Amino acid sequence: MSNNENVSKSTTVGEDGIFDVKKLGIPKTLILGLQHVFAMFGATVLVPLLTGLSVSTTLLMAGLGTLLFHFLTGRKVPAFLGSSFAFLGGYAAVAPMIGEGADMVPNAEMLPYACGGVFVAGFVYVILAGLIKFFGIKKIMRFFPPVVTGPIIISIGLILAPTAITNCQNNWLLALIALGVIIIANIWGKGMVKIIPIMLGIIVSYIIALIMGEVDFSGVKTASMIGSPIDFSMIAKFSISSIITIVPISLATMMEHIGDISAISATTGKNYLANPGLHRTLLGDGLATSMSALFGGPANTTYGENTGVLALTKVYDPLVMQIAAVFAIILSILPKFSAIVSSIPVAIIGGVSLILYGMISAIGIRNVVENHIDFTKSRNLIIAAVILVTALGFSSLGSSGITFEIFETSISISGLAIASITGILLNAILPGNDYVFDANDQHDELTFKV
Repeated sequence: MSNNENVSKSTTVGEDGIFDVKKLGIPKTLILGLQHVFAMFGATVLVPLLTGLSVSTTLLMAGLGTLLFHFLTGRKVPAFLGSSFAFLGGYAAVAPMIGEGADMVPNAEMLPYACGGVFVAGFVYVILAGLIKFFGIKKIMRFFPPVVTGPIIISIGLILAPTAITNCQNNWLLALIALGVIIIANIWGKGMVKIIPIMLGIIVSYIIALIMGEVDFSGVKTASMIGSPIDFSMIAKFSISSIITIVPISLATMMEHIGDISAISATTGKNYLANPGLHRTLLGDGLATSMSALFGGPANTTYGENTGVLALTKVYDPLVMQIAAVFAIILSILPKFSAIVSSIPVAIIGGVSLILYGMISAIGIRNVVENHIDFTKSRNLIIAAVILVTALGFSSLGSSGITFEIFETSISISGLAIASITGILLNAILPGNDYVFDANDQHDELTFKV
């Protein structure tokens, strides 16, 4: 190595091996930000494809939500906020897809009501943030132990599983190609290939679909190059049923948030649960979610994919995430790009979902295992059993779970919402709740991403 190379490395890398972004220069810093866009992109745009929401709005709200999060946390936490998969069950319950097979289309009439439910769910984060600030984190977390959140996360993946199979049945070849590429990239890939397996799976299978003539370009031809990223027909609307159905899901996603912040803390060596504080990160995540839902976007959540990039590059400066957010906003004003994404055949989405939904349930299992839940205790068995049976049993009766009327108002509650409420109540009522949340205990990492 030459003397110049030695000097260059010494000025950009600290004694702990961590890169100093301020000394890398603007071009390299921009590339680092773009890398985070690639890391989050595949999973972020998959949510609107699965629900029928706008891809452009999703990218815009991911960018704006990330910037809002950084503002509220004092620009201290290197986190990116992308689309949350945890609310997919809520969208499916309130606004199920219409039609059969390849003719399935989004339920445009009900989607705004699902967004309204997510909007309210975002403020549950705000309430919890206030409670944590007032009472302290340990007292509040006793109501949300892993014996409750783990089975809820497991249920989310299992409830969504039939949808993945239904989509795959449109073209099993494309579905299996997408699935195979994801597995190969994730297991044997190196560098960026390993970080973006979902994106690679979609790209490779999409190319095969083009060759097979399975792609409909009609929407791409009519889309303009530049346009408004907001679909005003998707602006949030509100109903008691949608709110009751979706809001309980936030109980699981808040645990997801805590796990992600713990993971980022472990990666960077800084305790973000203490500084800027969990109450601030929850506030940022919750308000970003409400803002997104208000304008027809999906719920936002801190992204584990980007935490993986942090670990790989050792570039921890939040500035890089802010640059990625700006890139996402720029992409959102390109309707032609969004139309190309929307032209992806439903079978490819099914192949991606096949592993995605399974991984959601697997992460729930990991949550239970890593927190050493003792299932020799009857209370733990009862709580987990009731959550799983109510979530899956009521969901199998139909997308609405159960429906009843109060003062001539029809209210529907999904199986997942019933399970969440029941699990929390049982945990509070049954004796023997000895769970103590420790912000420094890595067993409390509930990372919930693909």
